[in-house]
Amino acid sequence: MNIEFSGRTAIVTGAAHGFGRAIAKALSERGASVWACDILSDKLAETRGICEDTGGICHTGTVNIRNRDEVFAFVDKAIQTDGKVDILVNNAGGVLGQVGRPLEEITTEDWDSIYEVNTRGAFYFSQAVAPSMKAQQFGRIINISSGAGLGVSLTGIQAYASAKAAQIGLTRQLAHELGAWNITVNNIAPGFVLSNPTTGKQWDAYGKDGQQALLNNIAMKRLGSPADIAHGVLYFASEYAGWTTGQVISIDGGK
Repeated sequence: MNIEFSGRTAIVTGAAHGFGRAIAKALSERGASVWACDILSDKLAETRGICEDTGGICHTGTVNIRNRDEVFAFVDKAIQTDGKVDILVNNAGGVLGQVGRPLEEITTEDWDSIYEVNTRGAFYFSQAVAPSMKAQQFGRIINISSGAGLGVSLTGIQAYASAKAAQIGLTRQLAHELGAWNITVNNIAPGFVLSNPTTGKQWDAYGKDGQQALLNNIAMKRLGSPADIAHGVLYFASEYAGWTTGQVISIDGGK
């Protein structure tokens, strides 16, 4: 299977590290003009350097995905420069430093902030790219949710599990709304991957016994890597997935 994206323009959110960096690298290596964004400017510059070191094209921008104006401005810049957007990967998300706490301790701000990053940001970016994709009768939108959106969160953070489930619902709804324009919308639900400082702390907190218990519940008996998630994105973004939409793939080593 030869997957390449020469002539395609791709936006990747949350690209400063982890999944987003791996996805940006994988797309740029295969010829896409990548527009990578995040709020972490220094780490984003590292992502650009990694893409360029392998001969790829990577533009970067510091974007707060909770701010609709910043989202639309970034998309407009990509369209003004490259003339279109073909692929959107809504990867940005996370728990914003929160930890699992009892339901009665959760504030409105705790709840809303996680929804803004994990669901509203994906909605804003999808809104922003839709006119360009409709005009060219082509588009690929790939949302990165979590196994927490299909079951329960290992972190115990209620808003995170709920927001990721909402993002999966958004995926299915947009697939039906946009399909008439040859725009597919799909979702990847990763399992536990050591991809950023937050997951590193979570892994350490499990201790030896907890880590082994987690591995025992994975069919492959090992953790995955950011590249495993990027490979799923490559499929959904490619011509091979032209009649695949509204779907969720769990890339989790088997549960």
